[in-house]
Amino acid sequence: MKEQNEIKVLKVMDSIIHNCALGIAMIMVLVIMWGVADILYVLYHRLIAPPVMLLEIKDIFATFGAFMAVLIAIEIYHNLVLYTRGQHDPRMAVEIVLATALMAAARKVIIFDFNEMDAAYIYATAAVIFALGVAYYFIVIIPGRKNKEQAERSI
Repeated sequence: MKEQNEIKVLKVMDSIIHNCALGIAMIMVLVIMWGVADILYVLYHRLIAPPVMLLEIKDIFATFGAFMAVLIAIEIYHNLVLYTRGQHDPRMAVEIVLATALMAAARKVIIFDFNEMDAAYIYATAAVIFALGVAYYFIVIIPGRKNKEQAERSI
């Protein structure tokens, strides 16, 4: 009897977490749409400002940063979808998180103003990106090669 009650409680808690993940996924879709609208709004205003239809390099880098932010939000959304579909594969989740972290780090580097950055901050960012790259290589690239080789052997 006690096990049946525990199973019922666990099912209720799983349902709550599933619904929370769905809610967060819906909010993430709104954030993505808002991010795209923001990119369009900012580009429009920068393009109509004198000199018309010209962007300065800082505007281009700011736009790249905004694009990367939207792409990061999309990756986070994909991770949420894995949870909500009940297809949560810990390996896939780690791959998505690593890819998202690499994108976030790349975004940070894209929007760096190297004239105002301390050298230690730049080196620390490089170390983080290197560590993420190594982790991605060992967790995603190497197993992917092995899977591809196995698939080719079975043909």
